Amino acid sequence: MVYPFRNAKRRTQAMDTQDENTLQPQHALILTKKGEKELRGSRTSRSPLELALLVLVDGKSTVADLAGRARSLTPAQALAGYTRLFEADLVRRPVEAEINALDFGLDFGAPPLTARPGDSPETHAEADHGAASLRQSGYFVRIARHTGAARTLPGDRRLSVVVVEDEPSLGKLLRQLLVFEGFEARVATNREEILAELRRQPLPDLVLLDVVLPDADGFDVLYKMRQHPALKSIPVIMLTAQATREAVLKGLAGRADGYVTKPFEVDVLIRAVRTVLGLPAA
Repeated sequence: MVYPFRNAKRRTQAMDTQDENTLQPQHALILTKKGEKELRGSRTSRSPLELALLVLVDGKSTVADLAGRARSLTPAQALAGYTRLFEADLVRRPVEAEINALDFGLDFGAPPLTARPGDSPETHAEADHGAASLRQSGYFVRIARHTGAARTLPGDRRLSVVVVEDEPSLGKLLRQLLVFEGFEARVATNREEILAELRRQPLPDLVLLDVVLPDADGFDVLYKMRQHPALKSIPVIMLTAQATREAVLKGLAGRADGYVTKPFEVDVLIRAVRTVLGLPAA
């Protein structure tokens, strides 16, 4: 005897399984452990674009919402990017229990950061709300991009690192840590000292760059370096207390090679430095 309902049940189960393995604009996204490692493991080979898409994932926004916040991409491009991340097991769809457990009082999600010309007043209001929510503190990352190219030096010269940090005790500590790890390290605390270090020959092999400085903005320093023909290829790791999604995205957009939020762990920072320079793990 044939039981049609059994076949129907199998088809329904197959459709459910297929649906679980696909990504649609209405689906919410959360980071997997693998995805968290890309943002907080201080060693990644993902592109800045992929990292920016991962940074936007807040655990409750839909793919369509996230695509709307990726302002440099069309919705179709953003959806394709999230599909690649989904297939690489860096993001996943939350199960119902995880959705119910989310704290909706912590709104790290956001509509587009800036409204386009001609958008409605409602859109402008949503954009203002989105920018404010991305500026909330408490978001931490340990991003360091592995380029695959190790730096080699002539003779016995050591790799040099310029630490841009205006807090004297922290600058001294960072210099001592780097020297202990075998690097040559110098500290710059203000705009004049930064310019002097970037004019010194040979050029530094790496810059650890704070954002909030007494007479300069770290992001502005990063952008100016990337526009300068002699400085644009120097690796830069942002090392800052600017712990918001907005700040991390700004650093990635400025082509920073790493972004480590304060407070940081010493071994994490050293691993980030070695990763960006293409050196093996200590």
